[in-house]
Amino acid sequence: MIGLAGILLGLALLVWLSFRGWSVLLLAPAAALLAALFAGEPLLAHWTQTFMGGAARFLAQFFPLFLLGALFGKLMDDSGSVAAIAAFMTDKLGPRRAILAVVVAGALVTYGGVSLFVAFFVLAPMAQALFQAAAIPRRLMPAAVALGTSTFTMSALPGTPALQNAIPMPFFGTTPFAAPGLGLIAAAIMFGFGLWWLERARARAARAGENGAAAPPLLPGEVAEDLLVRERATTAREFDPAEMQHGHRGERKPPVLVAVLPLVVVVAVNLVMSFVVLPRLDAGFLAEPRWGPTTLAAVGGVWSVATALAAAILVLVLANRTRLPALRDTADAGANASVLPALSVASLVGFGGVVAALPAFALVREWVLGIGGGPLVSLALATNVLAALTGSASGGMTIALEALGPTYMALAAQLHIDPALLHRVAVIGAGTLDSLPHNGAVVTLLAVCGSTHRESYLDIVMVCILGAILALATVIVLGTLFGAF
Repeated sequence: MIGLAGILLGLALLVWLSFRGWSVLLLAPAAALLAALFAGEPLLAHWTQTFMGGAARFLAQFFPLFLLGALFGKLMDDSGSVAAIAAFMTDKLGPRRAILAVVVAGALVTYGGVSLFVAFFVLAPMAQALFQAAAIPRRLMPAAVALGTSTFTMSALPGTPALQNAIPMPFFGTTPFAAPGLGLIAAAIMFGFGLWWLERARARAARAGENGAAAPPLLPGEVAEDLLVRERATTAREFDPAEMQHGHRGERKPPVLVAVLPLVVVVAVNLVMSFVVLPRLDAGFLAEPRWGPTTLAAVGGVWSVATALAAAILVLVLANRTRLPALRDTADAGANASVLPALSVASLVGFGGVVAALPAFALVREWVLGIGGGPLVSLALATNVLAALTGSASGGMTIALEALGPTYMALAAQLHIDPALLHRVAVIGAGTLDSLPHNGAVVTLLAVCGSTHRESYLDIVMVCILGAILALATVIVLGTLFGAF
């Protein structure tokens, strides 16, 4: 019991102090060592071997995606491509469909691989202009942006290059397109429910005489320089918001077809790599000791997403070279933006590795696996709870899968469950309660939109949490009845 108390105390301190702005780079090893101390385990060995070993494995697997994702997002921003897509949606849908315009613009750029925070900083001024023109209260802006950027394009749509969709692939031997039919159904539920709620909230505000009165222009640059927001944000997503102000934005926006082209390349190359190139690749060499040894199933998903992002970056630079006046500065800012988030999430994974190695964790494992409803329900609950506690979908899911992934794979083989179904349940599960008030993405979004938790958080809960829970429950039921499809 003392060991379990140490785990809970370490986790509580990690959550509380990180919410108050302390760096996870300090908190995660300190909390891990506190848990090890209560368990009577060797502290230095856990720090240098267990903690650092877990963090290093995470970086070895996923840092290429952090790097390429942040670089792609920064290039899309500085080339004016994200702004061009936002302007196109504004022009085509206009104030009459302001909420839909914001949601679709956010979904388009994030499903195409643009980093979440880049989308926040570009879409918020667009949303402000549309909402004012349509007399929609500003308090609904954060939920509209979140619905398009942080729900179905992150966890449900098959093939999304989001880091959260990549994390289960090495554990389950799946691809980014795991359980595509279930993913599309989940995405439709999230999108439909969220849009229904926002339109309902807009109508209620109109009946109450609440409108989008003129407000001071948003200043995303000030948010990007806020150190407290930065500390909270870097565990939530793969882009350091401080780098938004670095680099050099071009003065001209590209035509919308040129702006969309790199997004199409991401999806197309990801698809071709997953279903054409890698299945035909002779990857027997990966069994040699100098490559791990590993298997294509363990690395193929990451290879697919990394290749897609690299190809999109090349196309983007070639198509927008004249709109990138300081390419080296932009590239440096994008690369730098990946470092702190990668290290922060890796530190959370290191903390999880230490906890999983402690004798008291056996009690936690037995409790999780003993939850009624079968492995799909317990997997969903495990990723949900850990994402909620860490404030990070990627960190919480990795901790859960590092500790319990082999167990779930064994259960899947025993119960004839397709690993693709485990993949989709884990990703959607991690994307539900990670939107609690202390989540860095929520804090950043509210700051960028000039809103507060009191004004806007209820609508975020409805579109990001309740909609995702409905989709998750549907996927579990359909997956139990019909398997993965």
